[in-house]
Amino acid sequence: MARSMVIKVTAGADAPERCNQAFTVAAAAVASGVPVSLWLTGESSWFGVPGRAKEFTLPHATPLADLLDVVLTGGRVTVCTQCAARREIGPDDLIEGVRIAGAPTFVEEVLGEGVQALVY
Repeated sequence: MARSMVIKVTAGADAPERCNQAFTVAAAAVASGVPVSLWLTGESSWFGVPGRAKEFTLPHATPLADLLDVVLTGGRVTVCTQCAARREIGPDDLIEGVRIAGAPTFVEEVLGEGVQALVY
């Protein structure tokens, strides 16, 4: 079985370097052919909403919207159920291809055989 990655982002514009690092690693893994599941939690939940990633800026970093596009082309993007509810984000508010799922799904993914889980 091939190794895969589950990457959980716990920060958004409130901690831009940490947020961007997670998206950069996820995009690099997808570009390398690694199966990736990117989880958006906390303030990063907003990046599942159209246009929000384009608003994010960090000097000397690849635009977050570009990184998200790479992940969406070859990976899975999930917004945390509770995080979405706290922000009143529903399934119809999300970018096509982004889903909402909760802790049981996250646990199932990270406990899969050959999975490397990272939290930023």
